[in-house]
Amino acid sequence: MHKIGKALLLLCSLTSAGEIAAQTVSGKLIDENKQPLPYANVVLLSLPDSTFITGTVTAEDGTFSLNTTTPNQLVRISSIGYNTVYKPVQPANLGVIQLTSDTQQLGEVVVKADLPKMQLKGDAMITTVTGSVLEKAGTGEDLLNKIPGVSAEDEEVNVFGSGTAEIYINGRKVRDNSEIDQLSSEQIKRVEVVKNPGARYDASVKAVIRIITKKAAGEGFGFNNRFVTRHRRTYGWTTLDQFNFNYRKGGFDLSGTLFGGKFRSGNNQQLGMITYLDKLWEQEIDARDGKNTESNVQGVLSLNYQFNEKHSMGVRYDMDKYFNTISDWRFKTNVYTDKELYETNVSTMLGEYPSTKHSLNYYYNGQIGDWNIDFNADVLWNIKKETQHTREVTNGDTEANVNTFNKNDGTLYAAKLVVSYPLWQGSLSFGGEYSHTDRSNIYINQEGILADDDSRIKEGSTGAFIDYSRSFGKVDVQAGVRYENVNFDYYEQGKHIDEQSRMFNNVFPSLNMNFPIGKAQVQLSYSGGITRPSYDMLRSNTYYSNKYTYQTGNPFLKPVINQDINLSASYKWINFSFIYNHIKDDIIQISEPYSDTNPTISLLNIINAKSYNNIISSVTLSPTISWWNPQFMAQVYKQWFHIDGKDGELTLSKPRMTLVWRNSFTLPAGFLFDVDGTYYTKGHSQNMYMGINSLDVSMGLYKSFFKERLSFQLQVTNLLEKDDVDCTIYSGIKTTTDYITNFRRISLTMRYKFNATKSKYKGTGAGESQKNRM
Repeated sequence: MHKIGKALLLLCSLTSAGEIAAQTVSGKLIDENKQPLPYANVVLLSLPDSTFITGTVTAEDGTFSLNTTTPNQLVRISSIGYNTVYKPVQPANLGVIQLTSDTQQLGEVVVKADLPKMQLKGDAMITTVTGSVLEKAGTGEDLLNKIPGVSAEDEEVNVFGSGTAEIYINGRKVRDNSEIDQLSSEQIKRVEVVKNPGARYDASVKAVIRIITKKAAGEGFGFNNRFVTRHRRTYGWTTLDQFNFNYRKGGFDLSGTLFGGKFRSGNNQQLGMITYLDKLWEQEIDARDGKNTESNVQGVLSLNYQFNEKHSMGVRYDMDKYFNTISDWRFKTNVYTDKELYETNVSTMLGEYPSTKHSLNYYYNGQIGDWNIDFNADVLWNIKKETQHTREVTNGDTEANVNTFNKNDGTLYAAKLVVSYPLWQGSLSFGGEYSHTDRSNIYINQEGILADDDSRIKEGSTGAFIDYSRSFGKVDVQAGVRYENVNFDYYEQGKHIDEQSRMFNNVFPSLNMNFPIGKAQVQLSYSGGITRPSYDMLRSNTYYSNKYTYQTGNPFLKPVINQDINLSASYKWINFSFIYNHIKDDIIQISEPYSDTNPTISLLNIINAKSYNNIISSVTLSPTISWWNPQFMAQVYKQWFHIDGKDGELTLSKPRMTLVWRNSFTLPAGFLFDVDGTYYTKGHSQNMYMGINSLDVSMGLYKSFFKERLSFQLQVTNLLEKDDVDCTIYSGIKTTTDYITNFRRISLTMRYKFNATKSKYKGTGAGESQKNRM
């Protein structure tokens, strides 16, 4: 291998400058089975010193292209598990290149490289997992929770400064975040975090995480079984079992998931409400005895067939059912007027909320010449029922019973087409998306305390985008624009309500530049985005919570529009990020008097706030020190938020800091030990003031057996029970306080896998933002 490389170096160095002009070198990689080889490294080196010039990774179809800058250059192609290949830059079209497996791999090899573990490239912050301690993190969720700027817990994944992330595994959209926990960290090659998604993604998407896995295992049958048991003080035990299977033969791929669990949770909450009228009305609500129990069954079945390296299609069915859903909440309320006791109330709320959801996806992914086509069609239908019985005793003798019933039915049809084509030494992508949503709501209060509701929402959404990316030497540029049109029609008892029916037209540009400054890599980006209110927020009826609290929606809500500027820089194991946001029509919840005749009743309403700005600045340090892998992140959030108070306008602008210190230790006998701490300071967020400093300390111990087939993981979160919430909410003449006590949680995960593989299913879905709103 070394002799071939030296021979190529000598051959290339003898080529004269006049014989080769600046050009684009392109080709396609395949493996030994003649299948496309994605995510391989293709690097351009200068001669004769082999200095790194630029690099890229192969696309899903194995293709790549690089721009040469001088005659004396060489292409190096490498991928984990394959022999490295060197190619001269002439001819410019390298054609199809087949990599062969490296049969001389050693059993135990420690590889040390100078490449940074974190690297800004294109639109993403890339964290390399292969060859690092992150390979032993545990599950995919455990791994994401160690990625700089990412928080992952209880199947909820957030990117600091951007919010909930949309996740892709090898280009396939993750529909249920439990899929991430099915992955082992050793299966993952790298993780790409995108804080400024381009026009290709829906404008409501604030962050994207792309997970790239290593080469999948071979053909045949494989399975992966996970059993989890968790305990939280007061609420009891939660148990779940998840069985994943996969069968692969040639181009055929069948995979599925069976999931069952019984979950126990609850609430330990104390609220206070102050209303400033002619008298001072105060309420003290003790809601520390609330418990929920629910059972959940999920099933997934996907069929995928890859005709050849250029064409594949598949279909996937998902079912999600909740049953035995019981809530048992107890409230004790004291009401005061001008500091004197007015009345007391004890209420018991018993509820059931079963639901069922079905979804179906079809996809086609293909290549015709230089054109890449990605098509998805989706259908979703769900139903949810809520029955609530409330028994209230006032001043120890007056008893009242309130019974309510609520039913939601929703249906969605959606389709999406994305087309890509190489153009002008770059890549052009364009496409469109359409979805139709139909959602009905029925609400009945037997006692007639609140009005019944029979409403319906029909919404048609159309989106189109165009996106172009290209490299200019060491500068990567990506620019795009997205257009979205939404027709919203609102009905009451079958009658179209014109004043609540509206049409929205929005244009969202995006621009991303990535360039080096010395040895640091810098990324500067701008994007516009939107967050549309959920359909539950748009309801017009009023719900009964208890004697003192009603809830309502707001069909006049406008979507939230945001303008973001993001500056990031990366140098070795240091990363810096600064985000500026301008937010228009943010959606906030306020508490206001329900009526002038009874000031004890509060109405929880949803409104659009005044426009405001915020900034989020963070620095992350993640060195590796022998068997210790620490990571420290400091983030500051500051807003300039204004809201009306009892004495005029309030300015809520106290900054809030988040400190995260994560530690991973590689111990003898293959044990992995984690100690993490997250500290939040006091400060403002929207119309809320977080009034205490909170600390969440967690620990974890991981050990695998039988060549990773069997593994155990013991975890403790909120170890010190210092992760409480003390929140004050400002809303006009009413101020609400909310203190929530969080308890320690202990969980044990046992996993057994055999020949486990990931499905080749490539469907990305359509109408995703509308699904989330349902």
